[in-house]
Amino acid sequence: MNKHLLTVGALALLAAGCSVGPEYKRPAVALPAAYTDTPATTEAAPRYALQQDIQRNWWTLFRSPSLDALVEQAFRANPSVREAQEALRAAQENVLAQRGYFYPTVQAGYSPARNKVAGNLGGNSPGIQGNGTVISTKEGTPASEGGKAPYTAPVLYNFHTAQLTVGYTPDVFGANRLETASLAAQQQAERLQLEATYITLASNIAAAAFQDALLRRQIDVVEQMIAASGQAVALARRQRDAGYTARQELAAQQNAAAQAKQQLPPLRLQFEQNRELLRVLAGVAPGGAVPAFTLASFQLPQQLPLSLPSQLIEQRPDIRMAEEGLRAATAQAGVARAARLPQFSISATAGGAASQFGQMFWNSGKFFDVTANLLQPLFDGGTLKHRERAANAAMRGAVAAYQSAVAQAYQNVADVLHAINAGNDALAAAQEARDAADTMRDLAVRQHTNGYLDRLALIAAEQESWQAQLALAQAEASRLGDAAALFQALGGGWWHRTDNGADVAAVSPPP
Repeated sequence: MNKHLLTVGALALLAAGCSVGPEYKRPAVALPAAYTDTPATTEAAPRYALQQDIQRNWWTLFRSPSLDALVEQAFRANPSVREAQEALRAAQENVLAQRGYFYPTVQAGYSPARNKVAGNLGGNSPGIQGNGTVISTKEGTPASEGGKAPYTAPVLYNFHTAQLTVGYTPDVFGANRLETASLAAQQQAERLQLEATYITLASNIAAAAFQDALLRRQIDVVEQMIAASGQAVALARRQRDAGYTARQELAAQQNAAAQAKQQLPPLRLQFEQNRELLRVLAGVAPGGAVPAFTLASFQLPQQLPLSLPSQLIEQRPDIRMAEEGLRAATAQAGVARAARLPQFSISATAGGAASQFGQMFWNSGKFFDVTANLLQPLFDGGTLKHRERAANAAMRGAVAAYQSAVAQAYQNVADVLHAINAGNDALAAAQEARDAADTMRDLAVRQHTNGYLDRLALIAAEQESWQAQLALAQAEASRLGDAAALFQALGGGWWHRTDNGADVAAVSPPP
């Protein structure tokens, strides 16, 4: 028997190197030669550094210490980071748990029992029973017979059993290896999700900081508009009372002042909402302090990185996550296939049993058994077959998801590049408009002072100047935001991070 068992075990171990199911292969995708075919149209367009590596802390390139401190604060305190870290740790533990199936299981058991066997049972004949007590018989008088009859006394005894059980399931067709590979792919996906959380958080904080600076500038300009309009209304009222101007000019000035006041409440609302967003992103308690930003405190990087389209597949966390999802789905297709094949298992039990605790391991109380099992599903109503088909369908869906992630990534980069080009054009146009509006306002003031221009024309010139300043501030903030979006779209330099917040093996960086 032992020879046969060893033969079965040896064959199972030799077959453990086999595996079933499809092998993983990265799907082929069409790579564009360039992200866009639209060249920059202004001299103010930023210079791109082709294939320049992206540093992990790319936000420091905007030269704002307040922004740097806020991002680092968010990395420490934002709940989404902790959530991603714990999800990564859970995925790691799942991998380690699955790897445990490669090893035998060893269990120890001890079962003490107190038993009473009824004397009426046929197997309870007089003699030595249970703990060695000799059972005797005596005369009794059953009520049904009205006479004496022998009977067997009930047996009451203790019984102790201790045993050691070893079980092993050979991974004959690689089901456990594939299951482990699937969980390892999910672990890597969670690692990439953590990196994506860092990148997205830094990008959102940068965008909120730029918005904070923009809203401060806009509120300041509108408040200047309101103050100037109030002074103009007071002046127009005095001139009207003195008979130098008509009621129409006073009404026009009052209308301009009212329009300026209407712009302020929405801006203040956006400003307060954006401040609350900054607190949430940074993990600061409601009402807590967050920095105040100005557009002048930021510097646009002199050069912006631009990775090759072929590099984007390795740099984008979302693409790498989709690839890990495909790895997991491919492994699950193999697991479903292996479930339809024979299942092997080996178990061995050794121990002792006796009515006295100290006698369990005497030669008379020892026992053992060794069992080899082979189980082949024959009929299950099609359950395993359809599970395999479902796994194959999920694998094909993962291929499509990967291809979709690649396409969306290229679109994202192209959109950002288009936004940068459009933002540069908008900034150049806004600067020209601001300069022209300021010139028109200065000329209108002189002409009105010398009596060559009425107040309505002056009001219009002043309004154009204020609106040009607001548009210029918007263009400056948009250009900063587009630059930050490019760093995010190209992968955010996550491969340079050394502290990922969880003790796991790092995902391979881009080549």
